[in-house]
Order: sequence, then C-alpha cells, then structure tokens
Amino acid sequence: MATQDPGRINLLQGTLDLLILRTLLFGPQHGQGVARAIQRQSEDVLLVDHGTLYPALQRLESKGWIEAEWGTSANNRRARFYKITPAGRKQLMQETGQWRKLATAIGRVLGPEGG
Repeated sequence: MATQDPGRINLLQGTLDLLILRTLLFGPQHGQGVARAIQRQSEDVLLVDHGTLYPALQRLESKGWIEAEWGTSANNRRARFYKITPAGRKQLMQETGQWRKLATAIGRVLGPEGG
C-alpha cells in the first residue's frame, strides 16, 4: 500500500485477501485488474502495489481460495487470470462477516462522527 499520501490508508493484515476475493467474485481478472478494481471501488483511497499484490495472490492460490490460468489481457499481453474457487467463496463469506462485526464494534468505540 502506498504510504506517502495522507489521504490513503494502509490495509490491516488479511484485509487485502478479503478485498481480492471480493473483487474476483465478479469474475476472473488478472493481477493489475484486481489492483485497479480495488483502487476504483475505494475511490482512490486504497492503492495496492505489486510488491503486496502478487505475494497475496500466491498465498490465496496456495490455500486453494483462487485458481490461476494463463490468458491474454486487453492490451494483448500474456497474463495470469485469477478466479475464486468454491472454497474461496466460503472463506469470503466468513471473513466478510467477521470484518463487518469488527467494523461495527470499532464504530461503537469511536462513537458518532464529530463526537
């Protein structure tokens, strides 16, 4: 994650895995496409750099949560395309529930905006 821009936020460990799985829920994507989707959906708050993204993709693949196969990108380059597996979908559901529970609890501790 980029740390220079104060408008950007570093991800907690494990959060990137959740965001990758969520992104792949909408269909197969190559690595750069995953990073762009996360950036776009977060309205440029979250930037995923290559040094963080590709180890996370390898980790998810080794856990059996995603699969990869070679294909051709939109700009006619060879790229690995990743897709979520049934085990990845199950993991996504579990982690989403846990993350929402955590976010709600932190919101309670922080209190209302401006408070």
